[in-house]
Amino acid sequence: MTLHIETPALLFSATSLILLAYTNRFLTIAQIVRSLKKHYDEVHSKSILLQIKNLNLRLSLIRYMQLFGVLCLFLSVFAMFCLFLEQQVLGIYLFAASLLCLLTSLGISFWEISISVTALRLHLSDLIEDKKSK
Repeated sequence: MTLHIETPALLFSATSLILLAYTNRFLTIAQIVRSLKKHYDEVHSKSILLQIKNLNLRLSLIRYMQLFGVLCLFLSVFAMFCLFLEQQVLGIYLFAASLLCLLTSLGISFWEISISVTALRLHLSDLIEDKKSK
């Protein structure tokens, strides 16, 4: 199998966009956590505390998504460097490792999104129950 130097470069644009999306998600959730923390200090509601714990888990997952995304980019660059030095076998293995990191990052992203959807459904269940009782 022959791997050309352009192949790992294909991951740059996709990985950069994914990392940007992860960062935006992180910043949004961090802002929500700060707001909920301020509200919790005033009210001491158990539901707010549970929301903060859920968001904290999501922040941790996003941190791992970012870690594997950056590792994907790093390994792609290193694979290109090896291919530039005509180290085909090492370049292929590094590119394969970068693809595995990208898959891991996307898998964790799916997990984080499923947690988010579950939390939103629980949050909206009060509205659905109120609507049914009226």
